[in-house]
This record gives sequence, structure tokens and C-alpha cells, in this order.
Amino acid sequence: MSAQALAGLIDHVVILVKENHTFDNYFGAFPGADGQKLPHAQDPPPDDPNHTHQAWMARATDGTHKVQYTEADIPQYFALARAYTLCDHYFSEVAGPSTPNHLMLITADAPIIGNPHLHSRPGKKDAYKLASLPTALERAGKTWVNFGGYAFGYVAELAGAPGNQTTDAFAAMARKGTLPSVSWLYAEGNPSLSEHPRQVVSQGAAWTAAQIQAVVDGGLWGRVAIFITWDDWGGWFDHVAPPVLEAWDPKRAQRPADAFPQFKGQPFRWGSRVPCLVVSPYARGAHVSTTPRSHISLVKFCQTLWGLPSIHPRLSGADDMSDCFDPTQKPLPPPRFS
Repeated sequence: MSAQALAGLIDHVVILVKENHTFDNYFGAFPGADGQKLPHAQDPPPDDPNHTHQAWMARATDGTHKVQYTEADIPQYFALARAYTLCDHYFSEVAGPSTPNHLMLITADAPIIGNPHLHSRPGKKDAYKLASLPTALERAGKTWVNFGGYAFGYVAELAGAPGNQTTDAFAAMARKGTLPSVSWLYAEGNPSLSEHPRQVVSQGAAWTAAQIQAVVDGGLWGRVAIFITWDDWGGWFDHVAPPVLEAWDPKRAQRPADAFPQFKGQPFRWGSRVPCLVVSPYARGAHVSTTPRSHISLVKFCQTLWGLPSIHPRLSGADDMSDCFDPTQKPLPPPRFS
């Protein structure tokens, strides 16, 4: 079975992207998952761990951030994991920081292995020529909105598009029942609740739950698939060593400043494990998926669901999240967080 079996059941996909936590850091103590129990982490984190590519390469000898949050810290996420599907072998795409991973969630590609200069504020001259899922959706008569994501400004065909809106617009649109075919949602309001250190993790989890509740309140629960993931490892420990699918080739860069020649031959894909929660009436209930997959699996899910042309050859070998769903089951009820 592939994700195409959900065609006619799912009208709305929400890709909700949080920041900077590994699987062990959040779900290492989750029953039945491939996790490692670690000392309790502080909330908020006392610092922002180094999560550059250089730090990732040296992570095996750095024991500074071998800590984790518990169910008491993030009860909403544990509730979703128990009721729906938790992926415990879902990997960040790129072995390093945020921007290349954000690009992978939009285009299944990235011409960088590190963050560009002033990476969260791209200008008109900073955009890359990349094929994107939003454009593929438009060509198929589907709709999309980016709610607060800066990385859309790095994609030439998306920068400045009317589909770029603020984070706060999501809940308002969801409550009206007017979400697009695909939403990319980032917690970049004021204040940001993305869980990026040194933000309060428990507040970020509560914000995520509120966004899901807005979907339910708008009457969209019966036709939605929500994916919640974290962009990169954030400098936190995870005990599972990711496979190396691709090494970095400086020739991938579209500009000399992005070549990162010092990383030539070092791991590019995959990076460390990060959590991924699959929340839907058709998600398998109380299920831990052990299938190896990564950020581009969410792009592949949308591609397969609606029969879209592939935007990158990399997607041909990507998993499409299908074992997280059962289209034949009695639809699961919406989540309860209290």
C-alpha cells in the first residue's frame, strides 16, 4: 500500500515544523520506542547547543547535552504519540543546522550543508533555483500556504509569493475551515514558540496542541493528515547513528560562498534522528513506526497522495509514510489534551 490509498480521504496536509531537538531528547523514555533514557533536561534549556556541521561531526566525543525531557514537560506530545503514530527512525535530512533541512522539507533538495550568512533573513539576491512542492501543487490545481517559514525566501520561485503568510494566520484560517491543500506551519509569532533553545519547551508543546485544536474546531479533522517534526538535531545527543546516504560535494553549491569545501566528502544525508508525529483519523493508533525515513518523506507523501510529478530524483527512493496510516480503519477521534 502507498499513500495514494488515502486519496479521497485526505484533503489537507499540515507540515508543522518545530526546532532543534533529537528523538532521544524528547522521546527517549517513550514506552516501546527505540530510545535511550537520559538525565532530565532543564526547561527552558540554559543555552543553545552548538549544532553546526562541525559540531555534528564531533558529537560522539561531546557528552555535554546528553539530557532529555519527560512526559511531564511535554504531555501534549506524549498524548499524541500514544493516540496516533510516532516514528522512531525518522532522520533529519542534512547533517547540520536549520536552513538546509528547511529547504529539504519544501524542495527535497538543498545546495548548502551549512547556514548561509544571516540565514533567517534572506534577501532577494539570496534565493536558489530549486524546484518546489508548492509549485507542483499549483500546477495540479492544489493550494498551499507557508505560515511563517523563512526558508521559502531562499526558493526563487516562491520568494514573495502570496502564499507566504504569518504564523498567526494559520489558526484563524483553520477555525474557518479554509486551510489549503498543504500548509507549512512554523511557530514564529511574537514570541516564537518553536522550541528553539532557549525557549520554554512546555510552552511550545502547548502552542502545537492549540494549532491542532484549531483544525478540529474548524471541522477539518475528518480530512486531515498532520505531521509534526523538528528541523535538526539542535546539538542534542541521540544514540542511533544515522546511515550516510550522500556525502557533501562542493559542486552542489550554486554560489561560491556556499561551497563549504572544508566539508568535502563528509556526511551530507542523513543527519541525526528527530521526532515525527503523524496525527490523523487514518493514522495508526498507538503505533510506533520503525521504518527508516527522513524529511523528504513528507514531500513524497504529498507527491504520492495526489499523483504529482516528482520534483527531484532523490524522491524516487524515499519512503512515503504509508505504514503510518490505515485507510481501512474506523477513523480515530480527534486528540484530547486534558
